Amino acid sequence: MTEKDIAEKDLESYNDVFADIVNVLLFGGRRVVQEESLSDARSGSSYKADDGLHTQDRDVAKYWKESAAGIRIALYGFENQTKEHDYMPLRVIGYDGAAYREQLLKKEQEKPCYPVVTLVLYFGEKRWSKARTLYECIDVKEDLKPYVNDYRINLFEIAYLTDDQVKMFRSDFRFIADYFVQVRKNKSYVPSQEEIRHVDGTFQLMKVLTGDNRFEETLARVENKGGRITMYDAFADAEKRGIALGKEQGIALGKEQGKEEMVINMLANNIPPETVAKCAGLSLEKIKEIQNKNNSSFINLF
Repeated sequence: MTEKDIAEKDLESYNDVFADIVNVLLFGGRRVVQEESLSDARSGSSYKADDGLHTQDRDVAKYWKESAAGIRIALYGFENQTKEHDYMPLRVIGYDGAAYREQLLKKEQEKPCYPVVTLVLYFGEKRWSKARTLYECIDVKEDLKPYVNDYRINLFEIAYLTDDQVKMFRSDFRFIADYFVQVRKNKSYVPSQEEIRHVDGTFQLMKVLTGDNRFEETLARVENKGGRITMYDAFADAEKRGIALGKEQGIALGKEQGKEEMVINMLANNIPPETVAKCAGLSLEKIKEIQNKNNSSFINLF
């Protein structure tokens, strides 16, 4: 399992986050699914192909149970996508079909089967332009359409959620959604100063979704210190380090520019390049590079 897979599963595996995502995206923010009614489901399944037995894994899967009787109401599954996939409906059919097949294979099935619902969470910057239905994946002749059931995926473009939808989130997922929506709309991000509950999961997911290492770096410095951690901490800390690095680079550049000016003056006064190199602490190649850049200032001494 890759670092990306682990990070994606970490945050969404928390029941409060999982329930929150389902409630906002499927039920318009109504608290239909309670976190205590969720339990982990097996995310892996297998299928046979010509070359043998293969496995397929959902990112996260949970059973939604009726709390009193423990009866399964549904199976929810999440699939995270940072890039578009040409055949996403076929992938989802594979996951959902395996989940239904597992129900049928259970011995002494006393209770009725339950529905399987897969949510595709897409974190791309651009709108999803690939297939959303089975008909968009395969070529179905018109005469066959009455006999081929279409299959539509439940796709949610996180960067294109409305501001009202983002406000509906109560879990740490609101920080994820808020980031992608702000960057898409404004090309910039104003970090929240609200406290993060699952800091490790939130920062690790942000790191793999954005490729921004500041989240991991901030986590490494604060995870053992305790206290209140916010998205603002990650960005403010990075800004402070950026300013400090900028100062260091500026000082180094100033020294380099001063050294170059010294080299130019010495060469202009016909001091041998070897002597200039020793005085400046530079190689002869660097001295020649400076001379070529300022060739009109003095004669070629090489």
